[in-house]
Amino acid sequence: MTIYLLVAFLLSAICGFVFTPMILDFCKRKNLYDIPNARKIHTISVPRLGGTSFIPSMMTAFVVLIAFFAYSSEKHIQVNIWSMGFFLGLVIIFIVGIIDDIIGLNATTKFIAQIAAACMLPFVGLYVNNLYGLFGIYEIPYYIGIPLTVFAIVFIDNAINLIDGIDGLASGLSLIALAGFLAYFIHYDVFMHSYSILVAGLIGALTAFMYFNLFGKTERNTKLFMGDSGSLSLGFALGFLSIKCAMNNTAIWPTRPEAIIVPMSLLFVPVADVVRVTLYRLLHHRPLFLADKNHIHHKLMQTGMNQHQALATIVALALLIDAVNYWMAGLTGSTWILMADIAIYCAANGWMNIKKKTA
Repeated sequence: MTIYLLVAFLLSAICGFVFTPMILDFCKRKNLYDIPNARKIHTISVPRLGGTSFIPSMMTAFVVLIAFFAYSSEKHIQVNIWSMGFFLGLVIIFIVGIIDDIIGLNATTKFIAQIAAACMLPFVGLYVNNLYGLFGIYEIPYYIGIPLTVFAIVFIDNAINLIDGIDGLASGLSLIALAGFLAYFIHYDVFMHSYSILVAGLIGALTAFMYFNLFGKTERNTKLFMGDSGSLSLGFALGFLSIKCAMNNTAIWPTRPEAIIVPMSLLFVPVADVVRVTLYRLLHHRPLFLADKNHIHHKLMQTGMNQHQALATIVALALLIDAVNYWMAGLTGSTWILMADIAIYCAANGWMNIKKKTA
């Protein structure tokens, strides 16, 4: 199985390196740039369609690998209904993201599209049905699990979209989460072959994008942003993987007490950032959907850090939380682990607030 994952990663990364220069040329011809404003960090117009390479690169690797596996093993390719729901929802999000990047869409339209895409998963029978003891809750009925699933996917989707504020941040945090899901799926590789290949392909596409995003030069037309086509697609894919991981289905894999801890750990930083910003706006009577400079990367840069230093700090925080949760998973339940995560995050924010005052 390892060779399949490696090939999926390499094939998708190669596609990313091939597609991205084409995207850059297209953006230049059509004048599709992310224009600087008072809210944004960058001061130079940058092409914003980098995320359009993610899904084609991932799917190219996935189709090639699955077709080769079927040919070499002489088995028929079967796509289950859950995968169909995921792909349909992903197509909806991807198209909406591209339209938004090219001509712009209002928040209401994007929100409706996110809900429609999220509903694809419960529609095909994939939803959260167990919280594995989080806050003392175990099995939950479908009439609670279905709206909870839609809410979780839309929330994760927006969390990745909103944290995409500096170079490499949304892609870096997504890369950590994808690597975590891949490691977890490999542990259950008897059941999760196709999903592991999908994740390996998406990691390859992200790796190619990050090269251009972090090291590209605007004056050489080699730098670009992922745009909503990328951040929304990444968010939806991570939401799907979270629900897939958390759903208790003994026909696919055994009951796992850590099932809720894995997605909670891997996506804690972007989700916690949205929660903190939302609470801040509520407490200060500010519009919930009015963009500001109060996200975690803004706060770090207000302490005097540059973009790469802020990126490294946030990535380190995410890895610290993952490591602490991995250690605590064998010692206590998910509720106490969540409390520890909140404590770490609050301590980090307290440090930022102190540094801001002294900067």
